[in-house]
Amino acid sequence: MANEQNLKPFPKGVVQNPNGRPKKYVTLLKEHGYKLAEINDTIQAMLSMDLDELKDVWQNPKATILEKTIANAMRKSLEKGSLYSIETLLSRVYGKPKETADVNQTVSGEIKITLDLGE
Repeated sequence: MANEQNLKPFPKGVVQNPNGRPKKYVTLLKEHGYKLAEINDTIQAMLSMDLDELKDVWQNPKATILEKTIANAMRKSLEKGSLYSIETLLSRVYGKPKETADVNQTVSGEIKITLDLGE
């Protein structure tokens, strides 16, 4: 196989990702001095805005970094047709839905798994 030569490990001591994993929005915002409660309140308020209101926040020179960052994340999600940023913001404010799993085994050895994803 020709691809096996690409699977060689990197030499010891060589760092392939020197900057590490990119920081998440909330981590970056905390570094700017925002408290978690302020971040959550802002996210909650901005999730109820329409596109024109988000655009106004983004274009407002007096808007805070927190407001601009959240508005930009929401705008990008909408443009891409992705709910990733919206889901992240919602789970940040309201928490993730409870997920449970029931596992039952019958006498004959049959295993039944039931998932409840909170939807």
